[in-house]
Amino acid sequence: MSKDKNKGNFKDNLIARGEDARTVRKIVAIVIITLIIVLAIGGISGYSYIKSGLEPVEPGNEQGIEVEIPLGSSTSSIAELLEENEIIKDSMIFRFYIKFKNESGFQAGNYTFTKSMTFDEIIESLKSGRIIKEPVYRVTIPEGLTIEEIASIYADKLPITEEDFIEKVTDPDYISELMERYPFLPEDILHEELRYSLEGYLFAATYDFYQEDPSIETVIENMLDKSQSVLGKYLEEMDANGLSLHETVTMASIIEREAVTEDQRKKISGIFYNRLEIGMKLQTDPTVLYAIGGHKSRVLRKDTEVESPFNTYHIYGLPIGPISNFSESALAAAINPEETNYYYFLHDGEGNIYYSETLEEHNAYKNEHIY
Repeated sequence: MSKDKNKGNFKDNLIARGEDARTVRKIVAIVIITLIIVLAIGGISGYSYIKSGLEPVEPGNEQGIEVEIPLGSSTSSIAELLEENEIIKDSMIFRFYIKFKNESGFQAGNYTFTKSMTFDEIIESLKSGRIIKEPVYRVTIPEGLTIEEIASIYADKLPITEEDFIEKVTDPDYISELMERYPFLPEDILHEELRYSLEGYLFAATYDFYQEDPSIETVIENMLDKSQSVLGKYLEEMDANGLSLHETVTMASIIEREAVTEDQRKKISGIFYNRLEIGMKLQTDPTVLYAIGGHKSRVLRKDTEVESPFNTYHIYGLPIGPISNFSESALAAAINPEETNYYYFLHDGEGNIYYSETLEEHNAYKNEHIY
């Protein structure tokens, strides 16, 4: 019995060892397969990342970005500057590319790059000290213009038409796409009574275009990039001031049309805030002109009676949206108005503005300088 029992135990041990061995082999196989999969995924991901890093940041974006390369800059510091300014996606990949191509001799200076440039084009510019090619078109959009006036300028300067520009800025699908890409654009721009959703949001500046045939999308998005850059600097101050971004932009557009100098803008901004605080109508002529859709040397009483959500002789508070684009100076005045006791102001037609605390004083200025 003892011998049979030992044989049984030995057989059981063999079976157990066999099962253990099979379990170990299964575990090893699973680990090896897992490692192979991880390495394969890592290799594919790494390849995709490097391939993406070698490509331009934004093909088709020809907006110039100024970058200063200081004297004595190393290739590492140049690569980091390019990444910080979004000229390249990854500074490490750019450094490896430079080493692989055995490139050197980069020159200090002020450069204008674009997000559409390839590594080779960037390297060639840095080696030659060449700023890059001159823009094909340079278009200046002044302050205080409406969408329609902006469309007219671009139609005159670029190979596009006013009709196509207006059609694009009134395309609801395109506006929705822009709102996703530019989070600063508020829901307010979808108000059904607005003439144009982007009115006031196409920033006044000089724009360079490096393509022979820039698309309308490129034109609009270059302007929104500038708006986003400028407005972004004032977001915290807007929050502290009590007005939403859309209200601030609307206020800035009115100030832009009412005043020229920084001092005038701050004073008039203060007057508008004083009126809002006591529930007084803003009664500003530029909003009447926008409401009637025309240009006049003098606003008549019948003009002020037009029923429009833009006419501040008709409504209380701010209009439902901006009446034009604006300068950074007007935006700063809208955010930081001058504190005064004034509630009235009067233009004399010669560039002078007279401020009053009372209606009686305001009417006296009218009799002296207008009638």
